[in-house]
Amino acid sequence: MLAQSTFMITAPVAEGRLEDLRALLATLNDRPGHADPDNTLLPFGDFDRLHVARFVILEANTAEDIAAHGVEPEPWTPTLAFLGDCDGRADTFIAELATRAERGLRRIFSHCHGFVEDQESLVKWMHAHNVKPKANYVNTLGRTLVQIREERTLHEALSAKLKRIIAENGSDDPRVIRQRLLSFVELEQHAGRLPLSPPPPTPVVWRVRNLIHKIGVPLLLLALLPLFLVILPFAALRLRMLERTDPEILERSDRESVARLAELEDHDVTNQFSAFGDVKPQAFRRYAVRFLLWLLDYTARHIYNRGFLTRVNTIHFARWVMLDDNKRLFFASNYDGSLESYMDDFINKVAWGLNLVFSNGVGYPATRWLIKDGAEQEQKFKNFLRRKQLPTEVWYKAYPGLTAFDLARNSRIRHGVVHRPDGDQGIRQWLAEIEA
Repeated sequence: MLAQSTFMITAPVAEGRLEDLRALLATLNDRPGHADPDNTLLPFGDFDRLHVARFVILEANTAEDIAAHGVEPEPWTPTLAFLGDCDGRADTFIAELATRAERGLRRIFSHCHGFVEDQESLVKWMHAHNVKPKANYVNTLGRTLVQIREERTLHEALSAKLKRIIAENGSDDPRVIRQRLLSFVELEQHAGRLPLSPPPPTPVVWRVRNLIHKIGVPLLLLALLPLFLVILPFAALRLRMLERTDPEILERSDRESVARLAELEDHDVTNQFSAFGDVKPQAFRRYAVRFLLWLLDYTARHIYNRGFLTRVNTIHFARWVMLDDNKRLFFASNYDGSLESYMDDFINKVAWGLNLVFSNGVGYPATRWLIKDGAEQEQKFKNFLRRKQLPTEVWYKAYPGLTAFDLARNSRIRHGVVHRPDGDQGIRQWLAEIEA
């Protein structure tokens, strides 16, 4: 198994270069906010390890909200973020980016403060500006881009062949149909038209580190349990005090901002979401959000890594990144469906999970005991989220038209080819997957 990794190159935009940068990034697109995979500056489609990527300019549009806590807003320079999710190690992928797209990346990063276009070692600069997320989610750990593309081709070929078989011979005997399909696959593979690459081996170093992390975190929490039991009453008291006094800031975004965001959405079955905001200024909140993100990262890494984030199965990738000395939080996700359905999915299924992390953000709807209320107040939560949302300048997805459900279905079809289900019911279920 080859696990996925993340990268996020950030750098403040040089004074007076913001609009020029926006104009340059727009040349990477063939639709509003959607990358042309064959653009000349950064041809995303040339990289066979890259699942999703985006350029977004982080602007603190709601930075003044923190004044409601009696704290002077801190200045924030608009910052370019280039982030993505890839198969294998992020450091080797960054090196590949720097080698194969050097000219375009140098042009883009030349708009950033301190970058000297002709003198910097690009790969060293990118590594120096790479920010790791506090928490990261991958829909299905180990499902590579090569696998996704091969399984899509397999499904399309089997679907077309199945229609021809049924048209010629009917659908009465599922075993005969299955055998004809399997024979078809063998012939196509032999001809080199239908490759099904074996899964790559799991790197030993990754396996060892992952096992240590999987076992070590629960052991650490168990060792700290007596301390937690002592702290818990005081933490609960402090939490309720803050929940009763922290201000809500929930006015609607202006129509112009919403229209600009909407222009970037619903060009495909999958959408992107980028949001940026301040963490509440109390020390309790800032330590709480880091601890909760640490727990979220553990569960996403070891529990929710097979198609579901709790009960939500429409997210491909997501990350939570702390910036500005842990004073601000950036969230980015890639999800299926519209933004409304995405928000409704979370509100209806895991509002408590949203509250755990985002209730530590300035202006969030009031919660009760951290997990109650908050996102359960639908319109308040949606207003909060829209105010924090940023337009994504460039967004790339390597497999347009495929939802997370499609990817899972295609993997099940491949599994049926390799392992060949027994019994008429199992065979009919496999055939139904192919017809879908």
